[in-house]
Amino acid sequence: MKLDNQLIRKRLSKFTSVSNISGPIMVIEGVSEVKFGELAEIELPSGELRRGEVLQVEEDKVLLQVYEGTTGIDIPETAVRFLASGLEVNLSISMLGRVFDGLGRPLDKGPDVVPEERADINGAPINPYARDYPNEFIQTGVSAIDGLNTLVRGQKLPIFSGSGLPHNRLATQIARQAEVRGEGETFAVVFAAMGITFEEAEYFIQSFRDTGAIERAVLFINLADDPAIERIATPRVALTTAEFLAYKKDMHVLVILTDMTNYCEALREVSAARKEVPGRRGYPGYLYTDLSTIYERAGRIKGKKGSITLIPILTMPEDDKTHPIPDLTGYITEGQIILSRSLHRKKIYPPIDVLPSLSRLKDKGIGEGKTREDHSDVFNQLFACYARGKEVQELAVILGEGALSDIDKIYFRFADVFEERYVGQSEFEDRSIEETLDLGWELLRMFPPAELKRIRLQFIEKYLKKTD
Repeated sequence: MKLDNQLIRKRLSKFTSVSNISGPIMVIEGVSEVKFGELAEIELPSGELRRGEVLQVEEDKVLLQVYEGTTGIDIPETAVRFLASGLEVNLSISMLGRVFDGLGRPLDKGPDVVPEERADINGAPINPYARDYPNEFIQTGVSAIDGLNTLVRGQKLPIFSGSGLPHNRLATQIARQAEVRGEGETFAVVFAAMGITFEEAEYFIQSFRDTGAIERAVLFINLADDPAIERIATPRVALTTAEFLAYKKDMHVLVILTDMTNYCEALREVSAARKEVPGRRGYPGYLYTDLSTIYERAGRIKGKKGSITLIPILTMPEDDKTHPIPDLTGYITEGQIILSRSLHRKKIYPPIDVLPSLSRLKDKGIGEGKTREDHSDVFNQLFACYARGKEVQELAVILGEGALSDIDKIYFRFADVFEERYVGQSEFEDRSIEETLDLGWELLRMFPPAELKRIRLQFIEKYLKKTD
């Protein structure tokens, strides 16, 4: 024990050999026994304290990334103290209903969190052998998701958006409305916003408070003028909190991360400051690996009652699905919800483009005992009718509506009605899955029964006539 105390005293001694500063990166020389990921305390001549994290260790040199930025640091007069531990966050059930910054410090003028435990934010992805297969339905109250691209408990389902599209409104709507069906199920939302403006932060916080959703939510807010290194830590702080609620408190947790594009830009900024060789479009070559360390922390674990479901939201630069961020995200996650600019121009909210959107696990979370017995047939038929309706509309642009057959004209009208009534809904309209399925049947009544080739006869007899 005596040796341990001596080592700790040695590690907590001050080093004044700061040799260089580049952006948020500080180089310190003459250091020994320091590890990657270790926290450090930087003391300025004024007495101000800042925190940093070790990014690289090479012989007696250390690259330190400063959370609060390096502005105003006087190199000869600055002292650095290494703390012999990584970045940790206080965890407690009392975090529900609170608002924190990107590092887990209170923003709501409430008290500091009295921890039930402390945990390093760099948690490990779930071991594939320990994963339990996602197969339980989560109701978001949004028909285009629940009915056609169903979210399953433990799934990773990103939303691909674009600049100016209402992804923030959709994110808060899902956070307000999402629930797991069944008695005795406890549900929580961990909402992390990265690189957002002050106005956006106020919108998120006020939306949660006005609707009462704040009571079951934990909010982490990282503003655009906060340091890039804090932005990199924010999703990890959020997921560490979610892991505590899910696996220690047996809660089903929905984690919403917005905007992952801002996170990746911060990663590129730090990579450039470290003078690393860039990869595609200047992003670091380890972007895929870094994203996977975030996304793969979501899921269900065998033997654990709780679960973590993840919805990362990202804005595609120039609406480009082949951009590295959505491209790599698509490889790691189980589908994508794509927002459409053309639907947004038609003033349809939420502007979810259902045809290219996909939930790879939707078949596992629907059916009798989960949603309803007719769910699979209904969404297959709606997809087929909408797809043909869009084809007919494109054909009408070339040939004119006069060249369409009578049945083609029905498909033409169906596509418009489907967008307006099924995809479109109010920002505060919370539809149950039964309402969504009944609405689907109502729209399918536009067709003669002979056209409903993807629905079994017993369901046509049971549900199509039920709406008469």
